[in-house]
Amino acid sequence: MSGMKAVFFDLYGTLAGFDPPREDIQMRAAAKFGFVLTKDGIDSGYHVADQFLTRQNSKKPVRTLNTDERRAFFSKYEQLVLEGAGHSVDLDVAEKVWLEVSKQQYRLTLFPDVINGLGRLRERGLIVAVISNMNQTSELLCEDMKLTGHVDFAVTSGETGFEKPDSRIFEVALLKAGVLAEEAVFIGDQLDSDIQGAQNAGMHPILMDRYGGHPNYQTYPRAVDMDTAIALIS
Repeated sequence: MSGMKAVFFDLYGTLAGFDPPREDIQMRAAAKFGFVLTKDGIDSGYHVADQFLTRQNSKKPVRTLNTDERRAFFSKYEQLVLEGAGHSVDLDVAEKVWLEVSKQQYRLTLFPDVINGLGRLRERGLIVAVISNMNQTSELLCEDMKLTGHVDFAVTSGETGFEKPDSRIFEVALLKAGVLAEEAVFIGDQLDSDIQGAQNAGMHPILMDRYGGHPNYQTYPRAVDMDTAIALIS
């Protein structure tokens, strides 16, 4: 990937994860209903559930769903998490588990390797930015995630009205960076919203597979952390 001028990142699953970790949150919630979960099972469940989230966002973004629609969506989302973890439950039970998940105190926080990695890229003279389906302004996103001063800017679906994989959100970011699509890398963890979306926009995709959901993926370069991602960008 020579001649690159900008590197764009997805947020959730790529730069940030839950604190406490998502497996801890799920284990505590599921235990109240007698379900025993493992980290590997939860990772498998999230792998499928996040694909479901991507499909939903491409049809009708979750941020636009009404109360009943959101309840139905997250009941199904939780059902997929539990199924991946080895427990087949109906939607009523899944909804109850999801409500327990929602009651817990957790937040998105940057992975430990992120700040150093972003700094290394910027030291090379690359533009570094975030493209996220988060339903908030770019300024607030950077402030909340402590990315201010570590990225050049962020672009969000809440601000633009476009959700990945819609190529228009990528185009907004490219215009803001002042680079051509072929001069930009996009790094994300979801095959549809991130990798396919970046490809459709003409960018160079890199799959960030921190949870090991795609061990045999070969269509585009695959990274498992910031070090391996940076090594792919010459």
